[in-house]
Amino acid sequence: MAEFRYRWARIGDINAFFGLMLDNMSDLVIMAGILIGVFGFPKEIVLYRMLPGTAVGVLFGDLVYTFLAFRLAKKTGRDDVTAMPLGLDTPSTFGLAFGIIGPAYLKFKDPILVWHITTAVIILMGIIKIIGAWAGPAIRRFVPRAGLLGSIAAVAMMLIAFFPSLKIFSNPIVGFVSLGIILMTLIAKIKFPFRMPGALAAVLIGTVIYYLLHLTGISVIPEEHLPRLQLSVGLPLPTLGFWEGMTEALKYLPIAVPFALAIVVGGIDVTESAAAAGDEYNSRTIILADGIGTILAGLCGGILQSTPYIGHPAYKDMGGRSAYTLATAVFIGLGGILGYLSFFVNLLPEAAVAPILVFIGLEITAQAFEASPARHAKAVAMAFIPVIANLLFIEIGSHIANLGKEASDLTGEVAVTFQTIMMLGNGFILSSLLWGSITAFIIDRRLKIAAAFLLTAGVFSLFGIIHSPFASGEIFLPWQIQTTTPYKFFAAYLLTGLLLFALDGPSNAIMGPNKESHPK
Repeated sequence: MAEFRYRWARIGDINAFFGLMLDNMSDLVIMAGILIGVFGFPKEIVLYRMLPGTAVGVLFGDLVYTFLAFRLAKKTGRDDVTAMPLGLDTPSTFGLAFGIIGPAYLKFKDPILVWHITTAVIILMGIIKIIGAWAGPAIRRFVPRAGLLGSIAAVAMMLIAFFPSLKIFSNPIVGFVSLGIILMTLIAKIKFPFRMPGALAAVLIGTVIYYLLHLTGISVIPEEHLPRLQLSVGLPLPTLGFWEGMTEALKYLPIAVPFALAIVVGGIDVTESAAAAGDEYNSRTIILADGIGTILAGLCGGILQSTPYIGHPAYKDMGGRSAYTLATAVFIGLGGILGYLSFFVNLLPEAAVAPILVFIGLEITAQAFEASPARHAKAVAMAFIPVIANLLFIEIGSHIANLGKEASDLTGEVAVTFQTIMMLGNGFILSSLLWGSITAFIIDRRLKIAAAFLLTAGVFSLFGIIHSPFASGEIFLPWQIQTTTPYKFFAAYLLTGLLLFALDGPSNAIMGPNKESHPK
């Protein structure tokens, strides 16, 4: 009998590679733009310390997923196995930038300390994912999808889609053309000429227009923003630098934990999706590999977590096998080691890559509504409110800072409104998850469970895990601070929970969950 040979490289891997690689590059470009442009983080640290370490996680994860595809092909005797795609997690990219890295830098004004705080957070997220590899199914059963997906959808729409939209409108000629290509190819599924991947076409054409506008003098690119290829070999080796930031990192767990748990639940979903497409991977192995890669990235100085990507069937439809994940691992990994990754981050204009993130934001938001029961649509929408508050806090706070003032300079009704927005936005991921879950349980008339979630939210607010009264969003012991606000939030959640508990009588149990009130 002829020896089995896995056809691991096909012509479809070219399209799949550009799709996966550009998805990762867009995260790096936008993250660098936020840290440098919005928060004034030193460019040298972002490009030559943070990005190389981040690339290590992608290198490790995609190499492992490539190996798993070879193993599955050998086990099943099938030569059409497609590797599971892995890349940087877009929702947590924005959550970490605006919820941890930026605020920590504004607080400490020490880029090295903030870098170490972030790497410590990344390592903790990796540990959570490893633990969650075993606990994932239980989490999935216990928390409604409206809570899990609603909180991530809120980040997707308010942060992933909104902030890149500003880049599109700030450079409309480049941004609108790229956005039009994305909408046409990725949403309407209209094929681009020469079978060019939509993401590649959008970035390539947008970038060409960007530099043509500069050459013709219609718009001028500042000298410091022009890309220069500076190869500097430097292997991002593991260090214990993260330990310096571990104490502060623990305070940011309310923001980090939900993102890590979302990867655990998402890891189960994407392996089920891959199985439906014909490739049956073990969800625990997929999540464990990603968790180990996240820890390795943090040890090497990385500031973003990786994730198994949704969309395995799409890469399979493109004709991809395993070469595309191997190529992505090599391109991103070597880019971090040799330094050319920073060149590409500088080369690609934000307005050309921003439409990819707008598309991702739309996809994640749509998925939250489509994958949740129709009756839970209002619960998904409820999860948006804390993230909207966080968005307002970021925008208003940045304008106050640009005027050379601080929040403490505000007076009267303006000060009260700003403080309320800040507290509603602090711990936004966890409060979004809780609010969405509570609303879903109430809709289903499971009032005792909703009351338990309300009590949980009350305990979290008592220690500042959500609704912290401090601009940094830090957690605390309530008897050690000079405000009674945490007690008020605790009492509010507790009384509401007791009310629901008291109203959950026999009549509700008999009636059961609400029936669909609209046609399917």
